[in-house]
Amino acid sequence: MAKAHICLYFVIFLYLYSEGTFTRVNAEGHHGEWCVAKPATKKEKLQQIIDFACSKVNCAAISNGGACYSPEDLLLHASVAMNNYYQAEGRHFWNCNFAGSGIIAITDPSTGNCKYQLKK
Repeated sequence: MAKAHICLYFVIFLYLYSEGTFTRVNAEGHHGEWCVAKPATKKEKLQQIIDFACSKVNCAAISNGGACYSPEDLLLHASVAMNNYYQAEGRHFWNCNFAGSGIIAITDPSTGNCKYQLKK
């Protein structure tokens, strides 16, 4: 049991201290990471995230007439705002936390005309 704990600690150590040295690849072979909102996040929290992220980055895509504008889809709006913030801040895992409401996706969440930013 002690060996398992040591091994687990080693893996966590490698993950935390190797930020940026490993390349994540999705199933299609494309490189990328996007920040999206967890589906179970409450609407009030999603709105707080949108307000915060959009005070720091450009959220034109989720404004009326924007490519990702969908007045009934608060989860989509929060995900786009979170991702814009995550990309602008350097794509560190802590920039996608949003008090536990964010998750990093390795599959591009873009749909139709709504393209999520990806800075390399």
